Formats: sequence, structure tokens, C-alpha cells
Amino acid sequence: MSATDNGDGHNLGGLSGPDSKYVKLVSSDQHEFIIKREHAFISGTIKAMMSGPGAFEENDQNVVHFREIPSHVLAKVCSYFTYKAKYTNSIAEIPEFPIAPEVSLELLMAANFLDC
Repeated sequence: MSATDNGDGHNLGGLSGPDSKYVKLVSSDQHEFIIKREHAFISGTIKAMMSGPGAFEENDQNVVHFREIPSHVLAKVCSYFTYKAKYTNSIAEIPEFPIAPEVSLELLMAANFLDC
């Protein structure tokens, strides 16, 4: 039994299996971002791809390839997922999420596609 195995064959960490704690997002230029599954599920699109009853290959591999989203945009999307998870239902003052003007259009298109 490994440190990430609970004894019944289910992996509790890492990227393998339906109960994995993390998922891998791959940009159009092949950069890989490993983030918490719960953060990735802020995206309605990713959640649908990975939660459906075996409808998508991504559900088994915990890897999602984005052929239209470059790494500089996907990195910002991942940062937003963390920001959103941290400040949802927060009673503290919520700081502004910084977005550089030069990536705002690409980020808007990615957010629209990802439903987040």
C-alpha cells in the first residue's frame, strides 16, 4: 500500500483514478498545470467533462487538453480558480483580481468557454 492508497485500490492523491485530488490542465503550447480538482471544478466545462458518467476520456485520465488556450492565459485561469476558491463565502474584504489589459480579451474568451 502506498502513501496515497487507502487500501482498497483507490488513489487518494496524485492524478490517477476518479477520486484523485488533482487534475492536469494542458495548454495549447503543451505547458502542464496541476491544480486541485475542487478548484478546476469552478469551471462548469471542466466539471462536466470530468464528472459525467464516462462520457469523456478526461474523466479517466484526469487530464484536460485545451487546444485553443495558450499557457499565459491558462496560467491566469488557474490563478483565478484559486482566487475564487479562497474568497467564495469569505467575510474578509475581497481584493481585486488583477488582469493585464493585453490578455483581457483572450482571458474573456477562455472564461466564456470554461463557464467560469
